[in-house]
Amino acid sequence: MNEADVLIVLGASFSNHTGIYPGKPIVQVDVDPLQLGKFHPVSAPVWGEIGVVISELMSALPDPPPERVDQRTELAGRWAIWRAEKASRQRDDRGRGVNSAAVFAALSAAAPEDAVIAVDVGNNAYSFGRYFECKRGQSVLMSGYLGSIGFGYPAAIGAWAAVPDRPIFAVTGDGGFAQYMAELLTAVKHGMNITHVLLNNGQLGKISKEQRAGDRDVWQTSLHNPDFSEYARICGAFGFRVTEASQLAEALASAAAYDGPALVEVVSDPDLI
Repeated sequence: MNEADVLIVLGASFSNHTGIYPGKPIVQVDVDPLQLGKFHPVSAPVWGEIGVVISELMSALPDPPPERVDQRTELAGRWAIWRAEKASRQRDDRGRGVNSAAVFAALSAAAPEDAVIAVDVGNNAYSFGRYFECKRGQSVLMSGYLGSIGFGYPAAIGAWAAVPDRPIFAVTGDGGFAQYMAELLTAVKHGMNITHVLLNNGQLGKISKEQRAGDRDVWQTSLHNPDFSEYARICGAFGFRVTEASQLAEALASAAAYDGPALVEVVSDPDLI
């Protein structure tokens, strides 16, 4: 985006975390006029249905259209750099838990091409977006910027009810799952094949990060957690506790192969996200 001449934003807005250089001209299109310029100033707000607006924009292009720049070589180079960076981050170890790059590299390898992956709110979602590489055919469920912590596991239950023949995965933090952890009993009762990856960093990490970013003291974000893998076993589910990155592949393979709800608790480093 930093090298674009103009940004055309279709049916999307911006949160206060969206880092966009303010000098870029922005055309924002939305059917809801209240979304136009709501979070970020735009050069040209367009109130309209996306399909209609796109058709009008296409008809306004010169004929023949301007010559396109082939960016595939540049994109491949940037992708290679980013993959090398991810590989480097997978080796980070401060002795305070598993890093998120390693978690989502393992999940990228383990999740089948037809998997449905429900992702909770918090640093786990940021790390998922940063490191997970989707395959064609996978579906990802997120609650966007609603801030609805606790979304992940109930969403996975809903996905199982809708498409029980597809592999269902849930990704949550400890804070999000703790709000709905009793629903694991529901999953056990109905034999739901949900593979749950829980990143346990002992805190509401996203809130801690926001407090630091606002030059405030970190206040009331630490959590007193149980052993979630043991809790899963008590409920009648599969439970596996990961404390080293080397355990991830075995844990995810065993959980995905289990006939019923499975939980992989990863003791994670709160700063290596």
